[in-house]
Amino acid sequence: MGNLCQTLAGKKDGAPPVWLMRQAGRYLPEYRELRQTQASFLEACYTPKVATEITLQPMRRFDLDAAIIFSDILVIPHAMGQDVSFVRGEGPQLGPLQVPRLKYDPQALASVYEAVELARLAIGAEKDLIGFCGAPWTLACYMVEGRGSKAHDGVRHFALSRPQEMEALMELLVDALSTHLVAQAKAGASVLQIFESWGGACPYGGLEPFVFGPTKQIVDRVRLACPGVPIIGFPRGMGEHLVDYVKKTGVNAVGLDYTMNPEAVNQRLGKGVPVQGAVDPQALVVGGEILRQEVQRYKKAFKGRPHIMNLGHGVVPNTPPKHVEAFISYVREAS
Repeated sequence: MGNLCQTLAGKKDGAPPVWLMRQAGRYLPEYRELRQTQASFLEACYTPKVATEITLQPMRRFDLDAAIIFSDILVIPHAMGQDVSFVRGEGPQLGPLQVPRLKYDPQALASVYEAVELARLAIGAEKDLIGFCGAPWTLACYMVEGRGSKAHDGVRHFALSRPQEMEALMELLVDALSTHLVAQAKAGASVLQIFESWGGACPYGGLEPFVFGPTKQIVDRVRLACPGVPIIGFPRGMGEHLVDYVKKTGVNAVGLDYTMNPEAVNQRLGKGVPVQGAVDPQALVVGGEILRQEVQRYKKAFKGRPHIMNLGHGVVPNTPPKHVEAFISYVREAS
């Protein structure tokens, strides 16, 4: 059992384990070099040896406690039959959504599970390996709107004007995502994370049917199939609904975004619930004393609670790799 799993099981003493969302990616020169050999982002995700190599790159550079498999949340709509592509400089582009034509094919993601197996063998038993997926609401945002969005007017309109199709989409996603997470766990992932990246865009009336309920179903199904694998939920932007998210979804731990007040979270959240995060990624870009102070602030806020040090979102491309090394050293040093 790695340090991450130990913390998720309730360990509170010593320095918190550390890993970073998007720790494998564009800020690393070796990643950029390897990506030049691939025709597309999806090709890199679907080529097991390449996905494994990218997963391992930050583990070779830094003293991280966990690797996260190199993949993307949008492999699920792709495996359901929706067109998905990644346009350089613009991000993901999805084809028109036709809910009745969606059909999940788990075999389409066999290469992802092969990459998990390869990464598990490579990192050894002392480090944890994280598998992941996007949450149903977050994937619906992309699938309905066809790309990333700030306001998410399109998916909210879809949910209100076509409720039966939205309900059918949620059911399809729950089935596919549950299967996907279980497959990753059985391939060797010791921890799973559910990214609710657009949770803050869900209207209050939609929280139960689109966020809490579907995520709870996924957690229950995964726990039934893989009872020993802990699940972290990352409900980005949900603010005051964080406590309800933890209670109503049943996740083992909750990731915080950088807008959350750590002291307030510590007071409101149930005793003993592990938390993850939530240093501002821009503090990692700036580095130096600013970064050290941010790390110490979170260590102090969550002293006495199981805590995983991470960012409040992913590593951004202009992050100097040497700042990641410093970040880890600040986490390890005595408060």
